[in-house]
Amino acid sequence: MLRRLFLLALAALSPLPASDLTAEAARWWNHVAVLADDRLEGRDTGSPGHLEAARYVAQEFERAGLKPAGTSGYLQAVSFLTRRIDEANSRLALVRAGREHVLKLGEEANFVSRFDLASSVEAPAVFVGYGLHQPDAGHDDLAGADLRGKIAVYLSGGPSSLPGPLRAHAQSWAERWKALREAGAVGTISIANPRTMDVPWSRSAPARLKPSMVLEGAGFDDGTGLSFSAVFNPQHAGLLFEGAPHSFAELLKIADAGKALPSFPLPVTVRARASLDRGKAESHNVAAVLPGNDPKLRTEYVVLSAHLDHVGVGAAIAGDSIYNGAMDNAAGVASLIEIARLLRNPERPLQRSVLLVAVTGEEKGLQGSRYFANRPTVKPESMVANLNLDMYLPIHPLRSIAAPGLNESSLGDQLRAAAEGFGISAHPDPEPDRNLFIRSDQYSFIRRGIPALFFKFGYAPGSPEERLQKEWIKTRYHAPSDDLKQPVDREAAALFNRVIAELTVRVANDPERPRWKPDSFFRRFAP
Repeated sequence: MLRRLFLLALAALSPLPASDLTAEAARWWNHVAVLADDRLEGRDTGSPGHLEAARYVAQEFERAGLKPAGTSGYLQAVSFLTRRIDEANSRLALVRAGREHVLKLGEEANFVSRFDLASSVEAPAVFVGYGLHQPDAGHDDLAGADLRGKIAVYLSGGPSSLPGPLRAHAQSWAERWKALREAGAVGTISIANPRTMDVPWSRSAPARLKPSMVLEGAGFDDGTGLSFSAVFNPQHAGLLFEGAPHSFAELLKIADAGKALPSFPLPVTVRARASLDRGKAESHNVAAVLPGNDPKLRTEYVVLSAHLDHVGVGAAIAGDSIYNGAMDNAAGVASLIEIARLLRNPERPLQRSVLLVAVTGEEKGLQGSRYFANRPTVKPESMVANLNLDMYLPIHPLRSIAAPGLNESSLGDQLRAAAEGFGISAHPDPEPDRNLFIRSDQYSFIRRGIPALFFKFGYAPGSPEERLQKEWIKTRYHAPSDDLKQPVDREAAALFNRVIAELTVRVANDPERPRWKPDSFFRRFAP
């Protein structure tokens, strides 16, 4: 009886047609089950499993009545350059007072093989705080630092004086390296703050041996001028600061207080020899369109995106080596398919068109979405908004939605209104230090000036839901246990799909295009 009352109440609130939430949940889960099946081996970018998943999504888009919007039917081929570190022929050392300490790769530090590193480098190191250059916002870690011909060492994060979205943007690789390169640096060493690490070093280190991928083609190289790049295990970062004005432990205390960090030369020289195996690969975005009905607005597009790839097969944990990626992000792609069904509602015809894109290469650095945002299959200026679905975590009932970037554009106001219709609240990102604003595919659209949002199940501080989510990140994120056996609230996912569908309708039918707020830093990217 209570169940029936809940469904009736939901139907009364929902601006979308009332249907059986249980049936919607079952359909959503069926898609997740296909995409996260062991047979697809974790949908690694460019793998046979990923291609099979892409063809499944194309088939489901067609079944949902969507028109193809790729370059070959529903598919858009994306070409990659691959680089894999050959550790047997590589070497990394710190030289101090004539003494050389050879670092243990995989334990103390790792090369970053994403970039086309020089075969050998020897250069002094300089600590540059967070390595952030945002003078307009009153913060510049590079001011006064002599970086000519040197290795810039920085700690992840940023001061609390910078707003969360801007702090995240300043930490993006393209933004940070541009500033460091202009200051004369030839390489980087990054150190994660242990307080904000999602994946412990022991679990992330084995991935160093897998190939990195970057987009092939002009305009996609963010590593121009970079000769060397490495990441340091924070447990061993003290090696860099021996004899320096501040110890690593002291710097962590400053950072954890949200304060600005000092910059200073380090009494150490980096000596590196990097051997890379280079190759090429191809993977696919999947794109489909639901045409709008307004003669003028139908040429504009609300873009819904979700990444299809995961991390494939990796180091075994508890005897399991397949990283299925059920919540990250088969769940988001399944939602794309089901939201498309919800949008085909004759009682509320869409005025703008809706473009749905399942992108590849998110786990390789937002590569597929970057390709689509820069090489779209529609006119670039016709994309008015991006709503991105990535690891929204339906592992408890949906009472609130956390949306990084909520206050940056009018999309935040639309989300609040859409969610309220279901008795759900919307609020900004409660954990800005995790940099979620730039860690998923919405950032590729933001960099092109397109207002964008993405979404997480929210929680109240200190609540059981917060504990559930943090435990999930600790134990299941990028682990084989993100599989089909984990507890999932399927009806909460179906309710989430309704909220995002309602948001999509509101954006598609608003006479005005979404716009950045007057005080948003990201207005400057708008065409």
